[in-house]
Amino acid sequence: MWGRPKNRRRAPSSETRRLALPRINWRRLAVTAVSLAVVAAGVGGTVWALDQPIESLTIAGRFQRATPMEVERAVRRSVHGAGLVSVDLAQVRATVKALAWVDAVSVERSWPRGLAVTITEQVPAARWGDHGLINTRGELFEGEPRHLPSELPRLTGPEGSEPAVAGRFLAMQGRLIEAGLRLTALRLDPRGAWEFDLDDGVTVRLGRKRVEERFDTFIATASKIIAQRAADIAYVDMRYAGGFAIGWRGSVHEPTSGTGAASAGAAA
Repeated sequence: MWGRPKNRRRAPSSETRRLALPRINWRRLAVTAVSLAVVAAGVGGTVWALDQPIESLTIAGRFQRATPMEVERAVRRSVHGAGLVSVDLAQVRATVKALAWVDAVSVERSWPRGLAVTITEQVPAARWGDHGLINTRGELFEGEPRHLPSELPRLTGPEGSEPAVAGRFLAMQGRLIEAGLRLTALRLDPRGAWEFDLDDGVTVRLGRKRVEERFDTFIATASKIIAQRAADIAYVDMRYAGGFAIGWRGSVHEPTSGTGAASAGAAA
């Protein structure tokens, strides 16, 4: 009869594994640390040597409304005694850009102890309300009252409508000039109706609907009548389905169309 096999336990091994830690080359580590310290000290010394006080300021640009003195004061406010290396050029640029009539600013270091600032002034295309101005990109900026050009067209509209009014003005202006007419005012009322004035005293009403289409009709037809008889015309109403109405000075309006047939019922 086969006997039950005996349990045999393996005796614990007397061998213990040892982890081998890498040896540290303290000498090389010390040399590296000293080298880094020397480099850092060298860089710091170089920065310190270059970070000289700012002693000169060169200001360039075509100045018509802004002044070099205003730019210089703005630069001095933003430098705060910093050296040529440590000065925050972005801060200097932002401070000068905040001046009235300044459109773009470039600020550069001028070694060994100077700054060079170049500005580009805003180019106004129209006035906005009483104190605002619209540049040639249709952007609103604030102009000082003493420098508001009275000869520029005046745009008005509800608060927040500045981009829409400026965009329409820029789109209309060139075509009116080609037709021999000059726009002096453009208005958008709270209801969304458009009208504009010409330098000969004629008011043109475009209304709220099909504004581009009505303006095209005005350029194609009514503008020619204004060119011939502007002194007799008070307004042109483009809000008619098949034509337009002319309001003669000192008389009632006269509905007219491109073919000479009268149209009735003004649209919005």
